[in-house]
Amino acid sequence: MFKEFKDFIARGNVMDMAVGIIMGAAFTAIVNSMVGDLIMPVIGVLTSGVDFADKFVALDGNAYANLKAAKDAGASIVSYGIFINAVINFLIISFVVFLLVKGVNKIKEAAEKEEKAKADEAPAAPPADVVLLTEIRDLLKDNKKKAA
Repeated sequence: MFKEFKDFIARGNVMDMAVGIIMGAAFTAIVNSMVGDLIMPVIGVLTSGVDFADKFVALDGNAYANLKAAKDAGASIVSYGIFINAVINFLIISFVVFLLVKGVNKIKEAAEKEEKAKADEAPAAPPADVVLLTEIRDLLKDNKKKAA
């Protein structure tokens, strides 16, 4: 059983998946920081600080000052504002990820173009000593043929 486990872990795709998960977690921190620290403050200014988190409907028919008061009273509530915030966050995060992936793909394509251009270049001429040795070899072959 230990050998099977060792073979399973040693397979490349398991290691690739583990690296992907670790990189995904690190990337999540970058995206969350970008959204929370750079984009959301700008959106807050543009929307005059409107926060949907406190928007709700109390199903018991009573009016409450805020969401916390309704929850403290034990009322059944539909917190549609929290849902709206989640949708907005999802859209923003999705757009940021799209931009990051697009940027990475552009860099990758540029590197591939550069690599292809280098591969397409004509090979460099051999050094002079190699050319000279090749000529000497060819002359020796010709002399052997003439002597025979």
